[in-house]
Amino acid sequence: MKALVTGISGFVGSHMAEYLLDNNVEVIGTIRNRSRMEHILHIQDQVHLVECELRDPFSVESLLTQERPDLIFHLAAQSFVPTSWNSPVDTIHNNVAGQLNIFEAVRRLDLDCRIQIACSSEEYGHVEPDETPIREENPLRPLSPYAVSKAAQDYLGYQYFKSYGLHVIRTRTFNHTGPRRGEQFVTSNFAKQIAEIEKGIRPSKVSVGNLNAKRDFTDVRDVVRAYWLALEHGEAGDCYNIASGSCVTIREMLDMLLSMSTVSIDIVPDPSRMRPSDVEILLGDMTKFSNQTGWKPEIPFEQTLRDLLNYWRERV
Repeated sequence: MKALVTGISGFVGSHMAEYLLDNNVEVIGTIRNRSRMEHILHIQDQVHLVECELRDPFSVESLLTQERPDLIFHLAAQSFVPTSWNSPVDTIHNNVAGQLNIFEAVRRLDLDCRIQIACSSEEYGHVEPDETPIREENPLRPLSPYAVSKAAQDYLGYQYFKSYGLHVIRTRTFNHTGPRRGEQFVTSNFAKQIAEIEKGIRPSKVSVGNLNAKRDFTDVRDVVRAYWLALEHGEAGDCYNIASGSCVTIREMLDMLLSMSTVSIDIVPDPSRMRPSDVEILLGDMTKFSNQTGWKPEIPFEQTLRDLLNYWRERV
């Protein structure tokens, strides 16, 4: 069994590679010349890394011609919502063109492979109070260029399944976090600030944005297990929510992190951290995926946050 992981050096990609290696799967990973490699240094000699610009169709077709994987986990993306406000064209081009090039290469080469595409709960966007927990049938009302790019990836997955018979599984993952999460994301950002305060290299103040948003968090290590099960047991062409089924406010999440520290820390609002528009609540219903695959999250949120905080304590 051979698996291709796009974006292997990223947060989810590195955890995906570890999971695959633990299951005796041969792993090929795409990197770019500016990829940061610290997340995969410990497994670099166990995977085959290929420099590939996913936005270049020739680069993608060359990769797939040479490797002919059985499984593709398409995780590479511009995944930070605020960046999509600053660079909407780059976000949409990066996320949509890269996936299209993979689909086209698989189609032209007639590869017999299963493809998981990492879609997002952000696609649901504006959710009415009576629409939670969110099911897969809920309307998509994206509220950011990032969310629009993910909706496009999602629908293209469906279209290539219907038009060409590609074995595509669309996973709409709700918020996920854990060790290695990029510091620009809220859980990791708070954890890093707390670790810096504990080391005395930052004043005893955590800068925050909107603390009222409600989010459904799952540990990244549970998420990559879900991606594996999606390709093992998911129905081709279908979409599945991957979520914990419970949510907390950003304030509640911050309070949990603060309770894990022994120092006194103040909370300071920072207007620059507010978005032009924000999704009020993202609470997922993962019943469909659980019934299809048997998956359920196993790692408690408190453990996820503690592991994330310890990750930053080791690095600041």
